[in-house]
Amino acid sequence: MSRAVGLLIFPEFQILDAAGPLAAFEIAARHAPGAYDLSILAVDPGPVVSSCGAAMLAGPLGDQAFDTLLVAGGDGTRVAILDPRAVDWVRTASARARRTASICSGAYVLAQAGLLDGRRATTHWSRTADFARRYPAVTLDADRIFIRDGDIWTSAGITAGIDLALALIGEDLGEDAARAVARQLVVYHRRPGGQSQFSALLEMGGHGGRFAALLDWVRARLGEVLTVERLAEQAAMSPRNFARAFVAETGMTPAKAVERLRLEAARDRVENASDPIDVVARDVGFGDPERMRRAFIRAFGQPPQALRRAARR
Repeated sequence: MSRAVGLLIFPEFQILDAAGPLAAFEIAARHAPGAYDLSILAVDPGPVVSSCGAAMLAGPLGDQAFDTLLVAGGDGTRVAILDPRAVDWVRTASARARRTASICSGAYVLAQAGLLDGRRATTHWSRTADFARRYPAVTLDADRIFIRDGDIWTSAGITAGIDLALALIGEDLGEDAARAVARQLVVYHRRPGGQSQFSALLEMGGHGGRFAALLDWVRARLGEVLTVERLAEQAAMSPRNFARAFVAETGMTPAKAVERLRLEAARDRVENASDPIDVVARDVGFGDPERMRRAFIRAFGQPPQALRRAARR
């Protein structure tokens, strides 16, 4: 059975958002001939120029039914979400498709079409604060490589489109096929960790954001008890208003932000110093090493000891 995969692109799309998933599906079809029929589509068909200057040849939008509808990301999403031809078509095509997925900031197009309302989603870490402000009806998880919520999938920044495609291939053809594609691409079959390992965590709130000074204050006091109430007091806000404003600004809760900053500090100590793990856990505010171990596995896919060993090879 051939599964029709349609990929929507637009001027200034990110080339790897498109090329990465397409390559994964292409290679999957080598292992399972006829598994996928790939189409590249655009509001204005013909050569569509990406943000790097390379172009892809796209066909016209139509009433075709896709098994899988993909939406690329990139700087061009800022214009694409304002084009009702693109947004309306995505909404209609998604209703006909078995599943719909976005790569990177392609999540903006899905959100603009109302497809993410009431759902969990992710997008590129650098755009999570803006996304959270624009689309408050979406439950944004800024650290996930990709998220599936029902028949809607979203993925994080750029190369995460390959992770997403591998997961879709695994669902269709089985995990052995997905592993074979990953080996051919020379990538992880299931990448460890989340986006936080790539975002350096320092971008929360931006360098000149509303809570930049507060985050600096937190970094200097990680070993202390940092409740929402204490952070709100430091920000001169009520706890309720502070929590709401913080999520809108950074795309995450205050508690999650504190944990990320503790992880940032702990990972630096684990990889670059020789302090015992329990001392690191105490100094950065995790308290006991088991709590820190669980946080490391959630964020980085590995416990502290494994990261220390890898850093010293």
